[in-house]
Amino acid sequence: MKRLIIFFLPILLMTACVDSLDDYNVDAKRPSEVPPVTLFSNALKGLADTLTSPNVNVNNYRLYVQHWATTTYLDEPRYNVTARTVPQAFWQGIYKGVISDLNEARRLLNADEFIVPANKTVQLAQIEVVEVMAWATLVNTFGNIPYTEALNTDNVLPKYDDAKTVYDALLVRLDAAIPAFSTTGVPFENGDLLYEGDLAQWAKFANSLKLKLAMIIADSDPAKAKQLVAEAAPKVFTSNSDNAAFPYISTPPNYNVIAQNLNPLYSSRQDFVAASTIVNPLKDLKDPRLPAFFTTNEDDVYVGGAYGFSNTYSAFSHVGDNIIEPDLEGLFLDYSEVEFLLAEAVERGFIAGSAADHYNKGVGASIEYWLRNIDQPAATITAATAAYLAQPKVAYTTASTNWKEKIGFQKWLALYNRGWESWVEWRRLDFPKLLPPTGGNAPAGLAIPVRMIYPINEQTLNGANREAAASAIGGDLVTTKLWWDKF
Repeated sequence: MKRLIIFFLPILLMTACVDSLDDYNVDAKRPSEVPPVTLFSNALKGLADTLTSPNVNVNNYRLYVQHWATTTYLDEPRYNVTARTVPQAFWQGIYKGVISDLNEARRLLNADEFIVPANKTVQLAQIEVVEVMAWATLVNTFGNIPYTEALNTDNVLPKYDDAKTVYDALLVRLDAAIPAFSTTGVPFENGDLLYEGDLAQWAKFANSLKLKLAMIIADSDPAKAKQLVAEAAPKVFTSNSDNAAFPYISTPPNYNVIAQNLNPLYSSRQDFVAASTIVNPLKDLKDPRLPAFFTTNEDDVYVGGAYGFSNTYSAFSHVGDNIIEPDLEGLFLDYSEVEFLLAEAVERGFIAGSAADHYNKGVGASIEYWLRNIDQPAATITAATAAYLAQPKVAYTTASTNWKEKIGFQKWLALYNRGWESWVEWRRLDFPKLLPPTGGNAPAGLAIPVRMIYPINEQTLNGANREAAASAIGGDLVTTKLWWDKF
């Protein structure tokens, strides 16, 4: 009997401080509670993956803006958005892969009774800026979307909110977040994959995003756009070192999704070639970015394939080798984009200054970014930029009498490999003049999408609200313009 008492005593002592043996059944590799900073990091990756992906099941915007052409599959460059679940993948990528994580990170921060209030304020502001960007991505893709009732587990049938109302609310939220970056609070640092807790950089990013969102509504609400642009303009990016870029690494699963789909180390697919729509003007202008954008073909020349038609992979230029590197960063917003926005703002009379100066800086920033990607020295970059800007077809005073045309065209080049952002700017500025595939076996009446249709499963899962939203915007069609797309 004494032996039994001695044997069971350690077990009794070991279990005395727990409610049940289930407390020992904890898998350290599968935590039940994830800290806010981890959710924040994961949301950043989710947003980068969705915007950067070239996968035809997720993101076909490089095709819509005719930066790339396809070799075999023609549904995507001919704008069939129901052959695959593209709308659903993009929708879920943002709602589930980004906003859901950010909402949970916010909930956990607000529930933390021990965090220093100033630290909580600045970390919530970081969450808010990224969430505003995510919501803006949805509303500028689909139009009316679930917003006020979205992601509520008690309401599985959320209503769709008016897109302009959502957009205005996002601008208010962004404005409210920006002052936090001037405080002494401690931000997310190790989990901040954009700026590693540098609040000055977050302030520039937030103001640059404000500038971008304001310019999107320049045609639909010029008074509001002018006010917001004037507020943001002095506080935006001033060099490529300010770029908001997600730092992919060289090994799966955290490598760039372009490499995942296009790099021969990870995929045998040969689905894309350069489109002649972009290669021809690059060659005509002797654009120094051409070797960074694309490879030469089997004959060692740059040749673009026919957009919207089948193309032999070996006969045409491919996506640049540097672009399919697994550690190529994913850009959210860059300095070149900001300078083109400022050039436009001057032309619209929103701010004072020289549109030509901002235009030149935008072009120069893009050339610098891409030539550095292929390891060109600074002196070469400077000379190449000067020579390029001196051409009559490029120089601001001679490129065109229409500021939308010259800014729109150069911005289309500068936004290469950022298909979704280029699609937004093409819809907004209406330049360059892109045409859908015609002739041959191309179906008649094709039109480049100006919005994405709602996910097909919304018709069955949330049919009444989806139908109301479609009716409110003029039809759930790829040809239905969003409220800010006036021309």
